[in-house]
Amino acid sequence: MNPGMAVKLRPTEPWRIGPASGARNRVDVIYHSDSLYSAVTLALARMGSLEEWLDATVRAATPAVRFSSCFPFVEEIGFVVPPRTIWPPAGSALALSRVRWKSARFVPLGIVQALLAGQTLDENQWSIDGPSDCLVPAGRPGPFRTGIRWAAAVDRLTGASERHSTACIEFRPGAGLWAIVGFADDAARERWADPVKAAFRLLADSGFGGERSRGWGRAEQPEFVQGTLPEMIVGAAPTPPPAAESSEETPLPNGRGSETPSEPRPLGCGNGLQPHWLLSLFVPAPDDAVEWSSGNYTVVTRAGRVESSAGSGELKKQLQMVEEGSVLIASAAPRGAAPDVAPDGFSHPVFRAGFALSIPLAPQQAKTGLAGGPALPEAR
Repeated sequence: MNPGMAVKLRPTEPWRIGPASGARNRVDVIYHSDSLYSAVTLALARMGSLEEWLDATVRAATPAVRFSSCFPFVEEIGFVVPPRTIWPPAGSALALSRVRWKSARFVPLGIVQALLAGQTLDENQWSIDGPSDCLVPAGRPGPFRTGIRWAAAVDRLTGASERHSTACIEFRPGAGLWAIVGFADDAARERWADPVKAAFRLLADSGFGGERSRGWGRAEQPEFVQGTLPEMIVGAAPTPPPAAESSEETPLPNGRGSETPSEPRPLGCGNGLQPHWLLSLFVPAPDDAVEWSSGNYTVVTRAGRVESSAGSGELKKQLQMVEEGSVLIASAAPRGAAPDVAPDGFSHPVFRAGFALSIPLAPQQAKTGLAGGPALPEAR
């Protein structure tokens, strides 16, 4: 068990999360863990704690603090990207269901917990909210919609104006984003819990993401809930399998990972291997013993522009990262790394945090297409 903390953000304005393409008429709907780390880092820099924070995270052998990505919630339902090994659910009855399960990008956390416990879905209780790609209780709306806001740029000398549009996320009342902060140990929580809370409060006032000069990205005062991991996500931690004498590694492939392995290996069975469900983006560290030929994962290319007092606007180097919802097979919890993605010749390093915030799964919880058991109760 490790100390953890849930953070809930209730937006008061639209949010702009830039998509991979950079197109202004498109928007991402996940505020990814690397962006969250960068935002917190800039906030801590304004509070005078930059060097100590970097020493405790990107420069440390084991980071003192890790972040999940930010996922939507509405009222009592927290959504998450489910483990790829159990979603969409399998079974002939579900395959013929009126609900297009595979269309759901976000699933209530209670659904994930119940599927991992071996329960099945009752199609009469659930529907897909198309605008948000969330699986919601039948008859209830999703937490957000994407929209287009128009503005006009006015030339101060000539008075000429040019109209332009920007895509954004608009949250309904009672909805927002939540994330998990993981601490390496009690000492790390004692040192960094309060500064991290202060950083979130500052960011809620100043804004997350793009178009902050327009007031976008702001939120009410964040809510914090203390707990332990992985219990905050899936209940009691699973018992890991016996350790192995050795294990083989293969490099992370380019492009997409093993979405549907043709001959999947038993996940976490024997050889000291165990499945790990990612709630963050992930870049493997040299000593991360991940079995890349197994598991179920996808890879995304991350880019973006530098935001620094030493100069902003230059393009960062592109980096491939394993996406949220991926299930990695490894002999130990993946740690991750924070590579320097600064443009060539830039005055200081620019780190992209690829630390893994992962949830260990029991071997029997990570069988692709798990089904069986009683139907799920009402949404949690």
